[in-house]
Amino acid sequence: MSGSSRLDHARGFRQKVRSPDEVCEKPYVPMLTGVLDDCLCDIESIDDFNTFKIFPKIQKLQERDYFRYYKVNLKRPCPFWADDGHCSIKDCHVEPCPESKIPVGIKAGSSNKYSKAANNSKELEDCEQANKLGAVNSTLSNQSKEAFIDWARYDDSQDHFCELDDERSPDAQYVDLLLNPERYTGYKGPSAWRVWNSIYEENCFKPRSVYRPLNPLAPSRGGDDGESFYTWLEGLCLEKRVFYKLISGLHASINLHLCANYLLEETWGKPRWGPNVKEFTRRFDPTETKGEGPRRLKNLYFLYLIELRALSKVAPYFERAVVDLYTGNGHEDAESKALLLDIFRDTKSFHMHFDEKSMFAGDKKGAKSLKEEFRLHFKNISRIMDCVGCDKCRLWGKLQTQGLGTALKILFSEKEIQSLPENSPSKGFQLTRQEIVALVNAFGRLSTSIKELQNFKILLQQTR
Repeated sequence: MSGSSRLDHARGFRQKVRSPDEVCEKPYVPMLTGVLDDCLCDIESIDDFNTFKIFPKIQKLQERDYFRYYKVNLKRPCPFWADDGHCSIKDCHVEPCPESKIPVGIKAGSSNKYSKAANNSKELEDCEQANKLGAVNSTLSNQSKEAFIDWARYDDSQDHFCELDDERSPDAQYVDLLLNPERYTGYKGPSAWRVWNSIYEENCFKPRSVYRPLNPLAPSRGGDDGESFYTWLEGLCLEKRVFYKLISGLHASINLHLCANYLLEETWGKPRWGPNVKEFTRRFDPTETKGEGPRRLKNLYFLYLIELRALSKVAPYFERAVVDLYTGNGHEDAESKALLLDIFRDTKSFHMHFDEKSMFAGDKKGAKSLKEEFRLHFKNISRIMDCVGCDKCRLWGKLQTQGLGTALKILFSEKEIQSLPENSPSKGFQLTRQEIVALVNAFGRLSTSIKELQNFKILLQQTR
């Protein structure tokens, strides 16, 4: 076996020997196999687990009222460079949800009935904090309500992995995620490239002397094909390798969504959306991407494992009676929570989870400093999402980034989650409704990506 063949085999993907005509004319899908790097889980197990257990249930959960309405501010200015102007393509547009369509229990102020007048600023602040708690049923006792206010005040003061939108801002609007699906909008070019370039070049712990594969700004290095980049990456500590893989996996997942939900044609104003095999091949074929496509797809699986682990770890938080997915519709709320808990049981049954305890495990001072650096880099990426010029791309970028940030928050809060009180809120750990919605929908997007990858494999086999 040649050196390059052994390297391909170790990376876990096989390439069938093809004739020159096949290379030129027939698209090819990388056959991802084997164990992922930095964890003890194989791709085939994830495929089966996602297809038969997770995907059908997470799809149903995302259709529930509690999870389909997401409040987001799409008008926040880009904090890093002058605004390029918003995309004028019609498919970039996001249609906000009329206030009348929002379930009564989700609207701010309707899930906690505080009727006493606020005579001073502290009482007004307390009322506003109470109004923000959209996940809390109005049947809570006064003592519990006061505890939730303290809980919210604590949450406002703690450090997050994401730059959270102020839901009280007049620019924040509810969006029905089912009516604004993530798909290819036509948004591309320098503006879109600058967003991802800024994420990779300035926030992934990479020195400027090291160039990513396929970076058009990289100097010509002959037959390197990115090997120097991966030599550098493997020399990093686990935490920084994980960070890069999470971002690369998120990027791959988003690209998969765009390929799977592509505008194929538009006749008499009626668009037809569907999978675009040619676009998928351009983005992920090993020949088209100089071997980079399979690596990106493996990072998608790695990201799936991270968020799957977070769901299994946060289950005790939702298993408590005090946490209610409150919309005002008691029957649907009970069904939604039952379905969510069913998904948690499935996540716990998975036997090859990523072990987050291997991260930040060095000396306490160094580990704390690295963890803070990790958090700040990711928080910066969440801010870059406000620089995306396409509103629909910005919506889904912000949601999936916040979902991943929430997953990281969960993984690094194990002690706080284990010590949660059964019948009252905890000041040590809490999730806002916005974080819960983002967490579930972000994982739903990853589950969909892996399912779509299976669909593309079938489509590509049919074209051979």
